[in-house]
Amino acid sequence: MNIYNIAIIAHVDHGKTTLVDALLKQTHTFRDNQKEMGQTLIMDSNDLEREKGITILSKNTSVFYKDHKINIIDTPGHADFGGEVERIINMASGAILLVDAAEGPLPQTKFVLKKALEAHLKIILVINKIDKKDERSDEVIHEVESLFLELAHDESALHFTTLFAVGRDGKVFFEKPEKYSPETPGDVTPLFETVIKEVPNSAIDEDKPFQMLISTLDHDLYVGRLCIGKVNQGKLKKGEKITLVNETGVLGNYTASKLYTSEGISRVEVEEITSGDIVALAGIAQLTIGQTVTDPATPVALPTISIEEPTIKITIGPNTSPLAGREGEFTTSRQIKERLSKEIQTNLGLQIEDDSSSGTGFMVRGRGELHLAILIETMRREGFELEVSRPQVIYKTIDGMVCEPYEEVTIDVHKDFMGVVSEEFGKRQGTMLDVTTDRNDTVRMIYKISSQNLIGIRSSLLTKTRGTMIMSSYFLGYEPKGSPMEQVRSGALVATQAGSSMTYGLVNAQERGMLFIGPGITVYEGMVVGQASREEDIEVHVCREKKLTNNRSSGEGVSESLEPATILSLEQSLDFIADDELLEVTPKSLRIRKRYLTQSARRIAGRS
Repeated sequence: MNIYNIAIIAHVDHGKTTLVDALLKQTHTFRDNQKEMGQTLIMDSNDLEREKGITILSKNTSVFYKDHKINIIDTPGHADFGGEVERIINMASGAILLVDAAEGPLPQTKFVLKKALEAHLKIILVINKIDKKDERSDEVIHEVESLFLELAHDESALHFTTLFAVGRDGKVFFEKPEKYSPETPGDVTPLFETVIKEVPNSAIDEDKPFQMLISTLDHDLYVGRLCIGKVNQGKLKKGEKITLVNETGVLGNYTASKLYTSEGISRVEVEEITSGDIVALAGIAQLTIGQTVTDPATPVALPTISIEEPTIKITIGPNTSPLAGREGEFTTSRQIKERLSKEIQTNLGLQIEDDSSSGTGFMVRGRGELHLAILIETMRREGFELEVSRPQVIYKTIDGMVCEPYEEVTIDVHKDFMGVVSEEFGKRQGTMLDVTTDRNDTVRMIYKISSQNLIGIRSSLLTKTRGTMIMSSYFLGYEPKGSPMEQVRSGALVATQAGSSMTYGLVNAQERGMLFIGPGITVYEGMVVGQASREEDIEVHVCREKKLTNNRSSGEGVSESLEPATILSLEQSLDFIADDELLEVTPKSLRIRKRYLTQSARRIAGRS
């Protein structure tokens, strides 16, 4: 049987996961009465993925077309999850590059395409969403061709097949229909035919000694740890001996106790695995991604997976606020360390080490703010209480010079908001590279800016553009450190008393800034309850009650004038906090606080 391994790569929200849904359904991977036939985003099984509408974890599934098996790998489109992309690209022989017919190639398109071309994958271009009113397929194809010219290492990469699709309707075309409508006949057959014609068959070298690179890990309650990867060559039967090796030599000899392959989104146990297939193997207790499973007679390691270094770091530690331990199940430094140690086994973009300054915390390095925010949100949902510092960039010394990471940022926004975007990037010392306007008065602005000055910009721009801005970034590399931006955030409203917030106290506090809490919220001294209207911090007593008199009731004239609180999400909170503040994260709450809770301690710290 021929086996074709293809990765689906694209920018966020260009339709990867929706297209995979169509491939699964039209090959009758599910019975007509299975629940998946009525689902969308079948591959995004993680709760966070469904909520945010993005793919975070790479996953593989398989479909059978005629006598061929096609393994499909759904990859993240966000550069923050580049570790996922890098470790699974090596399992594929070809890639479907999906590009929105209106938006065209965006920064993450560039990122994932660069990785695919470096791995010498055969690219099939699919122009998706051709049913959009503002589709501009011809222009988009020219933009993609320019991207290939910029990124390709050899001429062969420039010869690619282009297809047209409406992934939502499950239709792919060799030629773009003159006028598309939902009644236009079609299915995904053109894509399958192109894959079989263009992508190399992976089922080769079956007669050579067994060899498989571990690309990801999983855990089964019954058989323990599973290693997952593409069989590079050879065959392996259940119960046969295997050897685990890396570039330094043999790590141990084991027995293949269970073998699995994919059928649809299910994992099926088999008696034998063969060259070219993406499989799971049980029987090795201790292993890591990047090691090689081989035939004991020829213990030769495959090249390890190359991962780009992290650019952002934060400190994560146990919660030390006055409310610590009330809402979480896992609160100790030991429990947090065990969870982080488990995370780095599969999350290759992360690096973790003890934080010497705190003694109980851990320095966590990642690929971006979203990468770290997803980790924190996942731990929060698992019942952890955490204390998190402000994200900071990682500096490197190159040729004796201190260098910092720079990014290319693309902003899509209505022309009415051009001014506020330009002003924000100007304050942050960003350099405009390009600006274009399309027929719908949407402006695309491209800037070059240091990662340090980029921290916190997403929340600020979303507020100033009324939530209409679309922002994406592309890592350019390290350059000599520039001058830091001026302070762009105003001060904080800091609670002076512990207790429960009262309407009267909040009404008085809102005259000095924007509130993050409403009435009836438990607060403590040093907790940040809002953003001040001036640069300095302002201390407020939000637990103050209105004194009763014989003539007035406690609520008279108060509740009507209290404005609704601005509730910050986890990402917004990470963007907001300053160097002298911490974010308290529990399963139920997010609280911003000062590092030093009392006014006297803050004054002493400010003088030192």
